[in-house]
Amino acid sequence: MKKILFIILVSCFACKQKQYSDAGNPMIRITTQFGDIDIELYAKQTPKTVAAFLGYIDSGFYAHSSFYRVLNLQNQPSNAPKTELIQGGIWKTNYEKARQIKGIPHESTKETGIKHTDGTISLARAEPGTATTEFFICIDDQPGLDYGGENAVDKLGYAAFGSVVKGLNVVRKISSQKDRNQYFSPEVPIFEIRRIR
Repeated sequence: MKKILFIILVSCFACKQKQYSDAGNPMIRITTQFGDIDIELYAKQTPKTVAAFLGYIDSGFYAHSSFYRVLNLQNQPSNAPKTELIQGGIWKTNYEKARQIKGIPHESTKETGIKHTDGTISLARAEPGTATTEFFICIDDQPGLDYGGENAVDKLGYAAFGSVVKGLNVVRKISSQKDRNQYFSPEVPIFEIRRIR
C-alpha cells in the first residue's frame, strides 16, 4: 500500500512538472544574492504585458536593477488596507530611463482571470496604462490588488502576468531584509533577469 501511494505521489509530482514544461509559456529567471527566482509568464492571458516585459529583458533594461521596496504588515499605516510584496525594477538605479518608457495598456485581473495569489508577479503603476519596467511579487494571497480590490483607489487593480514556479523561499528571504519607510536599506541587487524558455 505504501509503495502504491508513493508511486501515485511521484506521478502527481511528475504531472505538475510536466504541466510547466508543456505549457509553452515563456519562463524567466531573476538572479539575486539570495538565489534564483524562476517565473512563468502567462503570454496568452496577458499578451501586451508579457511582450513589453520580455522586450525590457531583451533590451538589457534590467542590467542594473534591484528590489528596492517591501510592503509588510509592520510598515504600513494601521488604518490602511494591508498588502505584502517586494517591488523591483530600475526606478532606483536608472530613474531617467524608467520615466521615458511608454506605458503598457492595462490588462486587469477582470479581463485575464489571473489573481494576485502567493508568488504572482504583477506591474506597479500610478494610473491605469502607466505601468512600465517596475514589477512586484506577491507574498501570500493579495485579493486587494485584484480588480475591485481595496488596495487600488480606482478599484481597477493591477496587471498580474505570471507566477513564481521556483524560488518562493528566495522571495520571502528578500522580503525579510531590513527596510526603512518601506524601502530596503540597502537595496537588494538583481544580478540578472533573463529568459530561460
